[in-house]
Amino acid sequence: MAGKNKEYADKYAEYAMEQMRRYGIPASVTLAQGILESSNGQSELARKENNHFGIKATQSWIAEGGRYSLYSDDKPNEKFCSYDNVGDSYEHHSRFLKENSRYAECFNLRPDDYKGWTEGIAKAGYATGGNYAGTLQKIIEQNGLDKYDRQVMQEMAAQGKQFGLESNPLQEKEKAEAYSFPVERKEFLFVTSAFGMRQDPMDKEKQQMHKGLDIRCKGDAVLATENGGKVVSVNGNANSAGGKSVTVEYSRPDGSKVQCTYMHLGDIAVKAGDSVKAGQRLGTSGNTGTRTTGEHLHFGVVNIHSDGTRRDIDPAAYLAEIAQKGNIKQQVLYNGNDLLAKYHSTEEPKIEKPLSTEDWMKKLLSSEDSGVGMSGCNDPVMEMAMTAFTSLMVLAVQIDSKNEEEQKAAVSGAMDSGKIDLKPLLPDMKSCSLTVKENGKAVLQADNGEQHISRELSSAELSRLSAVLNNSSLTDEAKRMRVTGLLNTAILSEMASQNFEQGMSEQRGQTENLKR
Repeated sequence: MAGKNKEYADKYAEYAMEQMRRYGIPASVTLAQGILESSNGQSELARKENNHFGIKATQSWIAEGGRYSLYSDDKPNEKFCSYDNVGDSYEHHSRFLKENSRYAECFNLRPDDYKGWTEGIAKAGYATGGNYAGTLQKIIEQNGLDKYDRQVMQEMAAQGKQFGLESNPLQEKEKAEAYSFPVERKEFLFVTSAFGMRQDPMDKEKQQMHKGLDIRCKGDAVLATENGGKVVSVNGNANSAGGKSVTVEYSRPDGSKVQCTYMHLGDIAVKAGDSVKAGQRLGTSGNTGTRTTGEHLHFGVVNIHSDGTRRDIDPAAYLAEIAQKGNIKQQVLYNGNDLLAKYHSTEEPKIEKPLSTEDWMKKLLSSEDSGVGMSGCNDPVMEMAMTAFTSLMVLAVQIDSKNEEEQKAAVSGAMDSGKIDLKPLLPDMKSCSLTVKENGKAVLQADNGEQHISRELSSAELSRLSAVLNNSSLTDEAKRMRVTGLLNTAILSEMASQNFEQGMSEQRGQTENLKR
């Protein structure tokens, strides 16, 4: 273990020393916590989210746009912070200690008093495990991590520098200002329909060629993708097929051109002839046009060769190109698959294990594009609705022998619409679905061919559903049977209530007639 501890310390010592200069926290303590909390950087949280200190996402973190992912710790599907890089994790760890009054006494200690710091952090309740301070001190002393504390102390004294943020600013990250994706996202663009043949959304009996990417949006600024662009076309007619739209053209050195078209906009902020640069707002996403079933951005790309011939290309190929040029790290995900992967340079192969259905659902749920509009909710009833919604979704898509790609497509559709098709669980129904509204209310709708019901599930009903769905001792088949029973009970109860109300209404009508 000592060898792995040393490898970790060698790799991340500079991050820890930078934090010591900025906040006065011993580098040895930060490294020891990183070693312990991240299993030497090998924990799933560290590998996938760059989270080396097990810090959970608070309401303020989420409100400020911080990313998070769901992992099971003290309880299932807890929100843990997700970072762009390990340096950001180290900085957030320092801020977490500095901004939390529980640790205030620690900051009265010397920056090289690792024993005082470990005891203070443990006393304040950083970890629930026993002898936390002793464990950290053992890691520090067995690996000689206090040498990094001495190094920083000597360096600061020799340079006459003071500890603190003003004297020790973080190095600014390089910014790729020449390129931008068409919508700003911290982690990935959620594509609801890819380039290629698909079922026509306006006529399910037909197939059509989809010449763009449909990107899930909600009142987002749509952005120019490169510097040196020229607006060549603006359509302000909301009732045309593509609705309000903008086309921007970029010239290439070989005489060819690339045109990017943005459709279904809510408003337009540029006019034909305008010059634009990367990241400039062209308008706002919307739901205009006669060929749209909900708000999204249709992003299309056309190559115009030097001889004037035009060819629609997969926008994912274009986005892969500008991502490479601009060092843009965001993915473009369709049913959990990165559309840019097949266009990556062969010199830098990127092999990733495909996401499972449940992982794709969790990734969507914790993203900026959470279709149910409840990301970061702190209301226990709404959290219960979310738990029931997501667990029911996974259960419903596993029926009918769907393969994993079909399951992930069903999850994408459900998360986009906030609606689960429950007919696989209740095949005797003509239709049945559960919808989670923007306010977090879960509404069950069902039609048996003779009677239609719409029922808002109570907290008690949600609690019973959640208890069954999260019971790890039950098989999937047992869960299906119990969930089906609960849903049937709710449906039959609502139908009986409707029949009673209808009977009472008819009886009142007959009484009124007798009075006349």
